[in-house]
Amino acid sequence: MNGDEQLLRGRIYGREHDDPDPGPLSSRTYAALVGGPLDGLLLGITGWTAEELDGGVAWATELSRWPGGRALYDPGAGEPRSPGPGIACRFH
Repeated sequence: MNGDEQLLRGRIYGREHDDPDPGPLSSRTYAALVGGPLDGLLLGITGWTAEELDGGVAWATELSRWPGGRALYDPGAGEPRSPGPGIACRFH
């Protein structure tokens, strides 16, 4: 695990790296990002519909083999989802 990966583990996607409390909030629902350049981050999905969850996500990111590349994440096929709060599912 390199320094960037260690910095991101357990943090919420979109929160600032110097946020004094970058971790999850107990009242929110998250998807764990598994694999790829954003491995270990949590994505806030509170209020997302089933259709939005099924669609997955795509972001431009500098944390990849190819600068300016994309990180694509989809829910695991057949993987269970819990209603939350907490970690409700995993995106691979």
